[in-house]
Amino acid sequence: MSKLVVIAYDNQFRAEEVRITLRKLQQAHLIDLEEALVAVKDDAGEVTLLQMYKPAAAVEARKGFWNTLVGAIVMNPVIGMASDARGGAIRGALAGAGVDDDFLRELAATFQNGSSVLFVLVRHASPEKVLAALQGTGGKVIETSLSHEEEATLQAALDAAPPAG
Repeated sequence: MSKLVVIAYDNQFRAEEVRITLRKLQQAHLIDLEEALVAVKDDAGEVTLLQMYKPAAAVEARKGFWNTLVGAIVMNPVIGMASDARGGAIRGALAGAGVDDDFLRELAATFQNGSSVLFVLVRHASPEKVLAALQGTGGKVIETSLSHEEEATLQAALDAAPPAG
């Protein structure tokens, strides 16, 4: 089963830089990504989504989840106030995937103008190599299906000083 990791950055370019790092790690067979999506909110508040290329058949199974999550990102202020069927349907679909209202509130608070968010579904990884590559990249883990210990280790790597060199 894939693990979801969502990392927020206070820089609109950092999530894409980290996604590129993860793709390089995937090419080196150090991580197996099912999907990686970057949401960028520019200084004017416009949201852009950058998704890894996958053949249509491979994406189809996760398409509903990503579409719902993206809808929540773009419409979060509306969803937060909505008590109508549409807002409830989006919240229900996300809850079914393990994404709760607390996450949506934290995402809304974090995803401000000039920031970016990285959403990753990881099938398998070599933790020590991946953590070393992510060391010092910054960001805040705002949602994960990792164990508390794995999440703390990931956050510590993100917070650590970048390697010298």
